[in-house]
Amino acid sequence: MTGANLPDDTVEVLVRRAQGGDSEAFEALVRRVYDQVYRWALVQTGDNDDADDVTQEVLFRLFTKLRSYKRKSRFTTWLYQVTRNAAYELGRKRATQFRYRDKLGQVDQGTDAVAAEERPDNAVTTAIRVLFERLPSRQRQIFDLADLQGYSPTEIGEMLDMNPVTVRANLCKARRAIRAKLIEHHPQMVEELGR
Repeated sequence: MTGANLPDDTVEVLVRRAQGGDSEAFEALVRRVYDQVYRWALVQTGDNDDADDVTQEVLFRLFTKLRSYKRKSRFTTWLYQVTRNAAYELGRKRATQFRYRDKLGQVDQGTDAVAAEERPDNAVTTAIRVLFERLPSRQRQIFDLADLQGYSPTEIGEMLDMNPVTVRANLCKARRAIRAKLIEHHPQMVEELGR
């Protein structure tokens, strides 16, 4: 799905103006990047509420650290790394909280199953979403950036600080894993998709 990328030329103009103290440019920049940051956060966390938390943290960091962006890479690359770091920090914080809850015996095992049942998606989309969420984190990130957002392996390599060849290998593994699980658990869907 190409076209999901933020046009860097427009964003870069807003960044320069916002770095110069233009509050209207900063507000326009936030409106411009909000949906993309939320999407990245959702892929990183797998949870709408956590994605909201990460997005708010990224916007706060954008406000406080925009001047630290030195234009050595594209702004979207820098912003993705800020988002990834914020999601990682939230994940560590959540993991600590869960460990404490586990020790107290207060973990609710049924939450994920209920949330999955409440999604109003069709069967194919739901199956692919579940399989997507089960991918290892790195493959999930790369699959989302490449196949759902339309970034090239070179762009993804910049965002994730990886070699494009490694990006392609992980993308291949992610695609293969999703296809294999679909064939294994939902062969009728694969037949329907093949028609």
